Amino acid sequence: MMEKYFAEAFGTFWLVLGGCGSAVLAAAFPEVGIGLLGVSLAFGLTVLTMAFAIGHISGCHLNPAVSVGLWAGGRFPAAQLVPYVAAQVAGAVLAGAVLFVIASGAAGFDVVAGFASNGYGDRSPGGYGLVAGLVTEVVMTAGFLVVILGATDRRAAPGFAPIAIGLALTLIHLVSIPVTNTSVNPARSTGVALFVGGEAVAQLWLFWIAPLAGGVLGAGIYRAIGSGGDAEAPTQ
Repeated sequence: MMEKYFAEAFGTFWLVLGGCGSAVLAAAFPEVGIGLLGVSLAFGLTVLTMAFAIGHISGCHLNPAVSVGLWAGGRFPAAQLVPYVAAQVAGAVLAGAVLFVIASGAAGFDVVAGFASNGYGDRSPGGYGLVAGLVTEVVMTAGFLVVILGATDRRAAPGFAPIAIGLALTLIHLVSIPVTNTSVNPARSTGVALFVGGEAVAQLWLFWIAPLAGGVLGAGIYRAIGSGGDAEAPTQ
C-alpha cells in the first residue's frame, strides 16, 4: 500500500509543479508567454504523463475529488480514502514549496499577487462571484468524473484512458481559468494557497466543497448512464 501512497504523492507533486508552475513561471513571460492555452495544456499533460507512469500502481487519482468520486462510483474502497487524500495534499504542498523557491529567485516576485491560487470575487481572474465559482467547480468536476469513469470502463477501448482524461482536464481549464483560475482539485488549491495566505486560504473552503460535491455528482451521473459496464478495474 505504501507504494500506492508514494505514487499518489509524487503524481500530485508533478501535477502542481507542472500546472501551477506553468502559470507562475511561464504564462506571462516576456514575449514568449504561453498564456491561458499553454497553462491549460500543461495541466492536461501532467495528468496524461502521470497516468501512463503510475496508473498501474495507484490508479493515478492525484485529486481528492477523483478519489471521492471513484468511491461514490463503486470503483475505490472507502478504507483507502484518507491515506490517498493525505498523500495527495502532501505532494501538492511539497510542489508548492519547490515552486515558491524557484519563483522567489526572480527579482520582484510577489507571492501575494496570486501564485496560481484559486479564488472568486476580487480573486477571480475575470471578477466572477461566489455563485459562479461554485457552479463552475461543481459542474466541471462532475464532467471530469464522467470522463474518468467512462474512459476506464471495461467496455471502453483499452489504453486510451490517459489521453481522454488529460484532454478533459485541458478542456476544463480552457473554460474555467477566467472564473476561478480552475481548481477541480482540492489538493492543487491547497498546495499553493498555503504559501499565499490571507484571502487565498480564507476562500479555500470553496475549492474543497465544490470539487468534492462535483465528484460525487459525476459518479451519480455515470452510474445512471453507464452502470451496466461498471469496471472492477483501477481508475486511470
